[in-house]
Amino acid sequence: MVPQSAPTDTRSVRSPARHSSTPASAARRVGTTTAAAGAAFGVVASGAFAAVIPTTVGGNTEADAAPDVTKATMLASQSAPIASSTTSTDGSPSGYFSPVAFDTTPAATHQAGAAHATASDVDVASLDKAGKIAEKIAAEHEKAAAAEAKKAAARQELDSTIAAGGLDGWIAEALDHMGMPQSYATGLKRIILKESNGDPDAINDWDSNAAAGNHSEGLMQVIPATFKRYVHPDFASESVTDPVANITAGVRYMVDRYGEETLAAGGRSSSSGGYMGY
Repeated sequence: MVPQSAPTDTRSVRSPARHSSTPASAARRVGTTTAAAGAAFGVVASGAFAAVIPTTVGGNTEADAAPDVTKATMLASQSAPIASSTTSTDGSPSGYFSPVAFDTTPAATHQAGAAHATASDVDVASLDKAGKIAEKIAAEHEKAAAAEAKKAAARQELDSTIAAGGLDGWIAEALDHMGMPQSYATGLKRIILKESNGDPDAINDWDSNAAAGNHSEGLMQVIPATFKRYVHPDFASESVTDPVANITAGVRYMVDRYGEETLAAGGRSSSSGGYMGY
């Protein structure tokens, strides 16, 4: 009787020599095992935790096929929080992955932003232009105000001259009533001094008009008919010897007959430069 041999173990025997552990081989084995575990066990991330779910292959779970991964390791992997690179507002680990910011702004919004920037540039340019316009208007107002102040000062001086009376006052008042510039005062005064020596009551009794019975009278030495025709309407009721009325009649007659330039020149002049009556 042939003795029965011990039942043969058909499972392969692992050779200790082949699986001797060295630091390098252990590290590779751990890495391989971890990778295999990640592939073999479906990793489902939920919130701050990752659940490792064993998968079934041919009726056996992959956990059974991974001898280096213990149940304790599996359970730990199911409950262990995934480390986070961020901290919460109170300083403790948040337990979440660092959020990744994605630019979800529509392209149209970016374009609108660019348009807004352009519009802002236009606004700045418009403000700058408006500021220059405002400065120009202010300068014009200042210039107008200065001119008005100058005009007011001239008016005050004129009123003072008129109020003072006398020859200068009568001339100033006559020119003012006729709306003529006061710059004619110098030439007009020269004419008056030549005609009457500034005497409002002067009467000519020696020329041809006097011989005809039409005596020339007043500052400008006008005859009654000339006075009546040329006197300024404001003084139509005044006598021929009224100083201001007489000046307005003489000036208006001179300008009508010889032109305004004769008044500015101080009357007509002879070829030798002497004064000639009008």
